[in-house]
Amino acid sequence: MNRLHPLSAVTYALQYGFVWLWAPIVLVLVLGGIFDPIDPAWTSVAAPLGFLAGVAYGIVYYYRFEYGITPDTFDVASGVVARRSREIPYGRIQNVDVKQGVVQRLLGLAVVSIETAGGGDTEASLNFVSESEANRLQEQIRQRTAEVKDRRRRREQSTAEHDSPVDEHGHDVESTEPSPDASVSSTPELGPEQAADDRTRSGRAGRTRRQRLFALEARELLLYSFTSFRPAAVAAATFVFFLATDRVINLFIMTAQPFGGPAALGEGTPTSYGILTIVSAINGVLITYLLSVAYTFATYYDFQLGRTGEDFVYERGLLQRYSGSIPVEKVQSVTVIENPLQRLIGYAGLWVETAGYGPESSGGSQSAVPLARHRRVHQFTENLTGVETPTFESPPPLARRRYLVRYSLVAALIVAAVFAVTRVTVLERWYLAAIVFAAVPPAAHLKYVHLGYYVGDDHLVIRRGFWKRRTTVIPYYRIQTVSTRRSIFQRRLGLASLVVDTASSQTFVWETPTIYDVYLEDARDVNSTGRRRLQSALRERAHDDDLGLSADFT
Repeated sequence: MNRLHPLSAVTYALQYGFVWLWAPIVLVLVLGGIFDPIDPAWTSVAAPLGFLAGVAYGIVYYYRFEYGITPDTFDVASGVVARRSREIPYGRIQNVDVKQGVVQRLLGLAVVSIETAGGGDTEASLNFVSESEANRLQEQIRQRTAEVKDRRRRREQSTAEHDSPVDEHGHDVESTEPSPDASVSSTPELGPEQAADDRTRSGRAGRTRRQRLFALEARELLLYSFTSFRPAAVAAATFVFFLATDRVINLFIMTAQPFGGPAALGEGTPTSYGILTIVSAINGVLITYLLSVAYTFATYYDFQLGRTGEDFVYERGLLQRYSGSIPVEKVQSVTVIENPLQRLIGYAGLWVETAGYGPESSGGSQSAVPLARHRRVHQFTENLTGVETPTFESPPPLARRRYLVRYSLVAALIVAAVFAVTRVTVLERWYLAAIVFAAVPPAAHLKYVHLGYYVGDDHLVIRRGFWKRRTTVIPYYRIQTVSTRRSIFQRRLGLASLVVDTASSQTFVWETPTIYDVYLEDARDVNSTGRRRLQSALRERAHDDDLGLSADFT
């Protein structure tokens, strides 16, 4: 069994020391309020004692934490008072992720996280090991995981070959002779160069060779940073505002003065305060946008996607370096994602949805290609899934009328809200807010024209969204449930929405792929076709022992 890096002892000592520092302080203050003999001044003595006790506990925890690689499992033992021993079978391991912050990179340390297919929680975390040890663990665990999967696949294939060609009901089924190429690996067919690279060893090093598939160039990184928006930037901007409220307000007042804003709060007119509000809103949006640009740039700096065996592996990050993997057999769906700016310049991104863990969020959404030329992304999608070029079916024109009514109601609510504000403030001319009705027809049209679906032979393709258009490719064998949903308004119009759910723990922006507002008959046809082709796809995969996805990005 191995121990963590010696600097981990310092980390645990300080961590538990500062945590335990507060325990005696709180205890003395609480007991001091109940019992008169206990003086709150004792905290000056109790706090150092708590800190020392925490430091001692952290050091003992370090010496009691052990890990090791065995032929069948990755073992972790931890705990001081209550010992916990975990044996993680390689067949259950989904990801071996390596994270490095700025300080960790300077010290040559890394955090190794072992993720299993059971969900989004980390099964085991090694905090910290040396960078070389992290790479060794990542490589060896991936190799052993791949070997377990190969043995399982060969055993299932051998069992299928010796089974009698009779189904569970005693009916005859089609007998298939093994092809001359039956000895070839059962992974999806690749080109000659990809097949040669697949699962080859790099000579004496004995490591699986990594095939490079995609790298985010500097120009693409800048385009991605300036044409995307991160919701985390809103939280960051809010934090900055509360951290330096007076300075931010003074900055807003100073920038509004050249346009007629007040000289100071409490010294302006209603017009100057209106100017201050508009300028402050513009400044807030600008600051949030710049924070989003910086966050995206730092997150996806030097993004590289590669392939090792049957897994996609990637590295990214400027301040915090991240190395992770995307197991091919866990991929549930593939989504091409693009916003209006990216569509305007001819770019798009490619995301994959996996079952269980995903580092991009608490669910399974992961970026395979952050940004690339639109044609290249679609080629990646076709190579990855084997999907045929889709010919989208649009919802009926009745759906556009529904969106027109819906957005008209939203505009009416906005005008009513502005009217209410003018009743309790000095603001006037509430009727100017009615200009929002001018945006209703184009909004309804844009929502309608960006909806579509395609029922292919092997895949269901769903397109939706204008501000963030998502085109999701779902293999039939990945579908878990297909449900038809109808609101009270849809029932009156004879429309329905079809929700297609996979085994992923979380979908993009918490939205399940949905075919919106089609005729009820069409929804039922897609539902029955999906169920029928799901069964066919499952039978074909069981017979061919197919992963279903190709790792050919070239």
